[in-house]
Amino acid sequence: MKKSHLRFHTEQQRFLPLRFSVSFVILFTLCSFIYTILTISCKQAPVEAVTIHRFDKVLFETPVDQLPAKLQGVANEYRTDLLNLQLDNPDFMQMLNGFVQDPTMRDIYRIADSTFGDMKEEAIVLGDALARAEKLCPTIRYDKVYTYLSGTFNYDMRVGCNSHELIISLDQYILPYTARYNYFNNPLYLVLQSRREYLPADCLTAIARQHIAIPSDREMSLLDYMISEGKAIYFAQQTLPETSDSILLRYTGQQLDWMERNEENVWTYLLQTKLLYETDYMRFHNLIDDAPKTNAFRDSSPRTTDYIGWHIVSRYMKNTNHSIQELFEETDAQKILTQSNYRPK
Repeated sequence: MKKSHLRFHTEQQRFLPLRFSVSFVILFTLCSFIYTILTISCKQAPVEAVTIHRFDKVLFETPVDQLPAKLQGVANEYRTDLLNLQLDNPDFMQMLNGFVQDPTMRDIYRIADSTFGDMKEEAIVLGDALARAEKLCPTIRYDKVYTYLSGTFNYDMRVGCNSHELIISLDQYILPYTARYNYFNNPLYLVLQSRREYLPADCLTAIARQHIAIPSDREMSLLDYMISEGKAIYFAQQTLPETSDSILLRYTGQQLDWMERNEENVWTYLLQTKLLYETDYMRFHNLIDDAPKTNAFRDSSPRTTDYIGWHIVSRYMKNTNHSIQELFEETDAQKILTQSNYRPK
């Protein structure tokens, strides 16, 4: 209804019979309420939560004397190569009992459980991301997500996956809360990256790495590493569109700011040192490894080539309109660089 019509009815209302006036107000209120409900419903995107199978809860919330029977009862639910349960192996069960009864591990579980709770937030975020992933690339379909405690505190073991299942080591995401254990001797830069908010992006990049083809006929060059990691970050960005760039890149805000200001300097360095096509890993590993910074630059961000690889891939996809599947299958890093028309900012 136009505003002029509303004003006309308001001004003329005193001349109408009372019954019509009241009926009009009721009808207008009802229509406004229905419009509001429909508007809210249209704005709310459908939620697609994934079921997260909490193996850590099964282990640490089951009395030890009941654990063998409990594990036999849930064997089908947790039947996966990612856990490799050997329930009929006495040595395995003895090791598992010792693991569950270890006071430190019980404390780690308490911290993890208080940090993550029921994991409803992760279930929704991952569910939506996995649904987007399947739409982008139908061959990518993950129907099971597991959590456990690794007890090794190895940053590289934070997320594992195969062709259709994910497993998340929750203890890799609570390191900032383990000061009493001296962060299990992890360096501070890794401790800062081991927080709950990094978990969804880590899962999607792990999935991408599982599906990205790598050259089999030659040694990997620095450019190959850059493009491969750029593909993983690009995929995570497409499936987690509301996630910040700093989380996708595992950067702090300051590190992201440094890369944005120094992208051209890093690219110039790669060209001048002729490292772009270098295949000797020892000559360039500091550019791609997790570290406090990149040694070639003072006060720099770590993994500087990840950022550039991501920008190259993003521009390549924009210029070519290839599918995610085609991107993952393309192993010619030089072709991707050329067709991206990449120029640093």
